[in-house]
Amino acid sequence: MASTYVNDLRLEEIATGEQSGSWGTTTNTNLELIAEAFSYGSEAIADSSTHTITLADGTSDEARSLYLKCTGGGQACTVTLAPNTLSKVWIIENATSYTLTFSQGSGANVAISASQVKMIATDGAGSGAAVYDLLADLSVSGDLFVASTLNVAGDTASGDTAAVGYASADGIIVTGQGSTSDVTLKNDADGTVLTIPTGTTNVDIVGDVTASTINADGDTSASDNAAMGYTSAEGLILTGQGSTNDVTIKNDADADVLVIPTGTTNVDIVGVATAATFEPDGDTSSGDNAAIGYTSAEGLILTGQGSTSDITIKNDADATVFTVPTGTDDILFPDNAKAMFGAGSDLQLSHNGTNSIIDNATGSLLIQSDALTLESDGGEDYLTAAVNGAVTLFYDNASKLTTDASGVNVTQTSAGGLTVGADHDTSNTSANFLCAEGTGTTNPGALIIKGQAVNRGFYQTEVFHLDCTSAVEISRATGAGVNGFRMYVKVIVTGHTANLADGLSIKEVYWGGAQNTAPVEVSTVGSTNDPAITFDVGTSNVIIVKVASGDGSNTFRGVCKIEWMIPNDFNNNTWVVS
Repeated sequence: MASTYVNDLRLEEIATGEQSGSWGTTTNTNLELIAEAFSYGSEAIADSSTHTITLADGTSDEARSLYLKCTGGGQACTVTLAPNTLSKVWIIENATSYTLTFSQGSGANVAISASQVKMIATDGAGSGAAVYDLLADLSVSGDLFVASTLNVAGDTASGDTAAVGYASADGIIVTGQGSTSDVTLKNDADGTVLTIPTGTTNVDIVGDVTASTINADGDTSASDNAAMGYTSAEGLILTGQGSTNDVTIKNDADADVLVIPTGTTNVDIVGVATAATFEPDGDTSSGDNAAIGYTSAEGLILTGQGSTSDITIKNDADATVFTVPTGTDDILFPDNAKAMFGAGSDLQLSHNGTNSIIDNATGSLLIQSDALTLESDGGEDYLTAAVNGAVTLFYDNASKLTTDASGVNVTQTSAGGLTVGADHDTSNTSANFLCAEGTGTTNPGALIIKGQAVNRGFYQTEVFHLDCTSAVEISRATGAGVNGFRMYVKVIVTGHTANLADGLSIKEVYWGGAQNTAPVEVSTVGSTNDPAITFDVGTSNVIIVKVASGDGSNTFRGVCKIEWMIPNDFNNNTWVVS
């Protein structure tokens, strides 16, 4: 019988009587090959979809090594371990960047991912040979210590007593089956940290939870004792159930910061709430003790309920700025508190305990209204005014002076009408009536005093400032009477004419109203260079008073006074002085 090579390690078995003189050589080779089978070796994998590792007969071969490191390889590859009659155990390290699938025949294969190490065995069953993962169902009765990483690659099953698995969708999986808890995590002191009660998806954490982020992904329910959840519509959800509060948030000193009273939607904040923006989105109600709300129509709303004031605004010194007294819509400012307006606080409103003060530091104080009334606290009128209408002054709630389209009307009583300068001091140079000085002939600046008695007559006094050379119209009277238009006129002119002596002219005339009939002079005062007073009666029932300088060429500046006295006839007449 000749020597043969056995399937295990391809060692040469020496037949009886064979290799006389060389038996020792063969034996030594076999011993070396056995030693090689417990060593470390490497195999370069071709850049191909297939590769074959053949264990040589009776010669040194790295593929025979117990620990075989596979290198190279440019793609996923199926590695055939030959011959298919070889039965052997390998520890295979996949040092390539792709998955290597180890096969021997048509039986089972073992895939080893890149960077993984597996212990495999071939059964040498010929064409139907299989490759097995020897640690696929590893059972350890004692402690298992892993120096670096324990990397599992398959899912667990529902019947697992205690299993650690992995799935690409679930990641790491811890599965257990116990009478009280399916999973229990303990610390080094054998104290329970976390449990999953049997048959539930709940997690009970015994101590504190600390994390950069706790990301909940499901809603809570009404019966939760203490739960944190999340929905896309509601965001973060905190749910609790307590006899006093459903939710309580405390600080590190175990003091309440925020509570939600049991069964309510209220939030009670114990301390101070600070925020960049506090934006309420609902209205307040009449029973609120202290509430901030908002509506699109009203905007920001402050609501309160107190025995003295419903709202109190204070400054940083705890002093009241203003209040809204209980049950009113009034705003109450304390004494000496000022309501200020304008960038420079130019307008200030205040009350000093005795007087009310409006202080305007710049520009004009404008009170704008289409209808204005000033009245006493008891409703007695002081002044009324209407746009495009009258202004009326009152005494003892009775109208005394009113403006209209013609001027000013003074309401006369039995005691008299308009009194000017009743306490006149002759040493006082101030005017009782002040008329703005006019210029030229169209705006002489006149002061006019009128008087009228029904069925008796009309009296009018006019005072003008003059600046004229040639004869200019100063005033005229126009009218008609049933029995003829007649009047008395007195004109006084005094002033200065350039390059001439001082001038004074006085004329008193009576005129019967006939056209081109000269007025009858009652008296005349004047000389050659004095201002010239003339009367134009070229139109029936019209008399015009004119004044010129003394010589008609040099400018006269002065004052003119005209008195008109026009009696009524028995059947009345109409007249106007302009």
